[in-house]
Amino acid sequence: MKLSEVKQILPTLENVEFQLENGTFVPEHFHVTEVGIIKKNFIDCGGVIRNEEVVNFQLWNANDFEHRLKPNKLLHIITLSEDKLGIQDLEIEVEYQSETIGKYDLDFNGKNFVLKNKTTACLAQDACGIPAEKQKLTLRESVDNSSCCTPNSGCC
Repeated sequence: MKLSEVKQILPTLENVEFQLENGTFVPEHFHVTEVGIIKKNFIDCGGVIRNEEVVNFQLWNANDFEHRLKPNKLLHIITLSEDKLGIQDLEIEVEYQSETIGKYDLDFNGKNFVLKNKTTACLAQDACGIPAEKQKLTLRESVDNSSCCTPNSGCC
């Protein structure tokens, strides 16, 4: 989800709620402690130099149980970040700590923002010898039925 999408959704909400893919909610007294830009410059295992840039939201649970982040407050934080940091309309990555700090993609289900699990992947599979995944077929799909022997057909 891009930053512009979040900015369009926020004015339509009464409350800002984040939910993990497993249905668990981030406690409603969370704080957005950071909005920023994360730049990642790296070389993949195939030797290709890559650059990635995302907007980062960091969520934090405090002992401030009376705190509730309202949509207009988050919109203000985003606007301030765009102005002061020159943040562009990039994809959003959310940091949230459960057992350890996790990084999540962001989605919206019509009511809540959803923290989508991220996965790792090899970006240079052709260069590092990982075989392409073979397509799995059932035996029935792999045989041409027109040439197949059937019971009492006399072919066997």
